[in-house]
Amino acid sequence: MNIPVDISGVTLRTERLILRPWKQSDLEDLYEYASVDGVGQMAGWKPHADRAESQMILDMFIEGKKTFALEENGRVIGSLGLEKYDEERFPELAEQRCREIGYVIAKDRWGNGLAAEAVRCVLRYLFEDLQADAVLCGHFLSNKQSARVQEKCGFRHYAYGQYRTLPGTVEDDEMNILFRSDYKAE
Repeated sequence: MNIPVDISGVTLRTERLILRPWKQSDLEDLYEYASVDGVGQMAGWKPHADRAESQMILDMFIEGKKTFALEENGRVIGSLGLEKYDEERFPELAEQRCREIGYVIAKDRWGNGLAAEAVRCVLRYLFEDLQADAVLCGHFLSNKQSARVQEKCGFRHYAYGQYRTLPGTVEDDEMNILFRSDYKAE
């Protein structure tokens, strides 16, 4: 079952990042990384065409109360959402307290270990504060960087499938899972 989430009063910290709720003043940072070619496609969406599109997404992040802004040195460089997993696709998890995570990092910050750092921090929050039993996380098979992040964070293969992206393409994907019993706090 999907556990309820409300991050509106939650701020998490890592060595290099602050994970916090989004605010209206983050619009320029969001547009800056979300408009870069190659970023959104890794998560199934097109680069933002203009600030109005970024504003719409920012409003959704704020109202949804389930997506962290990833701030590094005063600049938002990505997001990490605590999404509902597909309960119809995985009915065997009905008795487990679960959530699915998804993340995006600015292209100019790729390869610095920031995604893994943010994911580990959120896993601690999900397992220790929200008492999750399992956390799911997927990636397109073509996204080797995201696969590596999930592997480094302890996720293991759970299922293969297909994902229909916002632009209408269908991507082969892998869903990974981390159970509480396999979670190791760092």
